[in-house]
Amino acid sequence: MIDLHMHSKCSDDGEFSPTELVRQCKEAGITVMSITDHNTVRGNEEAKQAANELQIQYVPAIEIDCTIEGVDMHLLGYRINDESPDFEQIDRNVMTQEKDASRKRLKLTNQLGFELSEAELSEVASLDEYTSVWTGEIFAELLLAKEEYKDNELLLPYREGGARADNPYVNFYWDYYSQGKPCYAKINFPSLADAISIIKDNGGKAVFAHPGIIIKNNFELFDKAVSLGIDGVEVFCSYHDTETAKFYYELALKNSLLATCGSDYHGKNKPAVKLGGSGCWLSMDEMKAQLSSILS
Repeated sequence: MIDLHMHSKCSDDGEFSPTELVRQCKEAGITVMSITDHNTVRGNEEAKQAANELQIQYVPAIEIDCTIEGVDMHLLGYRINDESPDFEQIDRNVMTQEKDASRKRLKLTNQLGFELSEAELSEVASLDEYTSVWTGEIFAELLLAKEEYKDNELLLPYREGGARADNPYVNFYWDYYSQGKPCYAKINFPSLADAISIIKDNGGKAVFAHPGIIIKNNFELFDKAVSLGIDGVEVFCSYHDTETAKFYYELALKNSLLATCGSDYHGKNKPAVKLGGSGCWLSMDEMKAQLSSILS
């Protein structure tokens, strides 16, 4: 089994250490893996060592937040030189902005009728390495745990039995903290063109992550990404149903792009997502042939 999209604690929204993720992959029967942390490569070295010990093929990777025509998107970079200072610069750029963005999220969240404090958020975030970053998932975890908000109408969809209860934390993020939503805090990310160049300049392949939730019906964005030089598209992932995966698989073939697979596993932030859960229907040999330029 192949899983080329998952997140460790080196991301601001992952639960497990790189070593623990590798161990979980071994138990799940995954033989080829990548940890694609948001805007950082800090977990790759630890993961490489752990994967080598457990005889799992490891592909160094990253997931870069970037923008195209004003739309925030995610770009996966595979087989990169993760020792390059280019990736340190991306990490530093995002983290420099995150402190102010986190406090803006707090202000906007409280304007929805909640009363949260910096101290409460810091206590929840202290479980992670990014102690000063308050993501939408952290707000969700805190709000859903507070007794005084057990009947709050805004939170009911994310509680057991609710329409958004399958992955309550990340769904709350998408509904309230993603671009265009009430608690969105803008961060200046690199352009898609620049992100592609950084990945390719460092020997990697640039892959459009989970386009089904980014593009929606704006397919001109996909064409633009192709014209800018993406190498692949994440066809098989936890966000794509079979129909969506088939659609992007055909687009990948039409544009001579790699078709990649990844679960986007985060741990507690996406409890419905399991390692290896990409919905890929290709055989192992077919998938390896498709990914030969990444795996060789």
